[in-house]
Amino acid sequence: MRRLLALVVAAVALVGLAARPATAAGISRDEAIRLLDKTRQSIDETLALLKTGDAADALKEASAGYLAHFEAVEPPLSIIDRELTLQAEFQFAEVRRVIRSGAPLDTVRREIVELRDLLDQAERKLTDTGVGAPMVVASQSFLILFREGFEVVLLLSALLGYLEAARSPHFIRPVLAGVALAGVATLLTVLLMPTIFSVLPIGREVLEAVVALLAVAVLFYVSFWLIARMDNKRWMEFVRARLWSAISVGSTASLVAVGFTAVYREGFETALFYQSLLSFGEGLGGAILAGVGAAVVALALVAWAVFRLGRRLPIKTFMNAAVALVMVTSVAFLGNAVHTLQAADVVEFRRTSGPRLPIFLAEATGIWPTVPSLMAQATLAAVYILGAIYAFVIRPRRHQRLSRPGSVRTPAPA
Repeated sequence: MRRLLALVVAAVALVGLAARPATAAGISRDEAIRLLDKTRQSIDETLALLKTGDAADALKEASAGYLAHFEAVEPPLSIIDRELTLQAEFQFAEVRRVIRSGAPLDTVRREIVELRDLLDQAERKLTDTGVGAPMVVASQSFLILFREGFEVVLLLSALLGYLEAARSPHFIRPVLAGVALAGVATLLTVLLMPTIFSVLPIGREVLEAVVALLAVAVLFYVSFWLIARMDNKRWMEFVRARLWSAISVGSTASLVAVGFTAVYREGFETALFYQSLLSFGEGLGGAILAGVGAAVVALALVAWAVFRLGRRLPIKTFMNAAVALVMVTSVAFLGNAVHTLQAADVVEFRRTSGPRLPIFLAEATGIWPTVPSLMAQATLAAVYILGAIYAFVIRPRRHQRLSRPGSVRTPAPA
């Protein structure tokens, strides 16, 4: 009943706002976005007061923040999206209601987390996507699929070449069948992953952050060129050993399994990365699809060059460039993950006084004006820079010094 009453009150208020002329309503979109930031700061203060047990001042702050800031945002927002404006106004009322009723902190926190999400939606409605954000997201989408697909092309080239060299071309078909099954499994994983995650007993914001952190961990693992090259070497040796065992046994199922496992690892990584990218790319789905389309075309050309023309590609050059871009992507994912944990009140908001990027560009780059997210990004970037200095400067110089005539090498431990 209370929710129904709040909806009726909000609807009456919107009717009154709609009756006012747009010029009297009053504020520009830029001013509305500035007021949304003020509203967020008021929400942060409301939650901080509740955590100290000061419910009375928290209720005053929640009311004042709405009246002083968000109420002025409603006229321009209602012109764009009346339903969202109604939802936001109702949610403000709901936050005040649960505080007034003395509800537990967890209950109020859930309502505030939902309100924060509505404010983000409101800012997206008031903000143009621009050029930079779609370009960044499309590049990330392209890189994810092309890098993973490129590894699959190289892997298949090695496997099929191995079968040709072993004079066992009749085993190619079951291997390719396993590859096809891996492709179908990857597509199903991409489609089902959001559904599977949605039924987990975890809040949406926390789940998005966990997925992003998993993606960052995987991207971190494959970023350093030395680690990636060693991993690929070991993986290739493992796959060849399994292929040799399957050939020796003559089992069709084993050959199918070799093709499946060789490709699905890359496919699962791709699904995980796109799940994270979609979580933080709301409103930029077209750019993500554009990146996917460009990657598919590029992979088709690469596969044609490798399998049809037998040309050797500049693999090392590409992998070095891809690793650098993957590092940047992982830094963006990390910033978004920490920011999402802040929105879910798992990590406390500590906002900076500096300027903030437009919301679409902030989501594309993960750069938010909060101390924890910026510190996390700076730390990861520093690790990458130090790792690159070691891999490309210190290690080659050390190797060159040890390879000079007369240099003494330390024997490896037995």
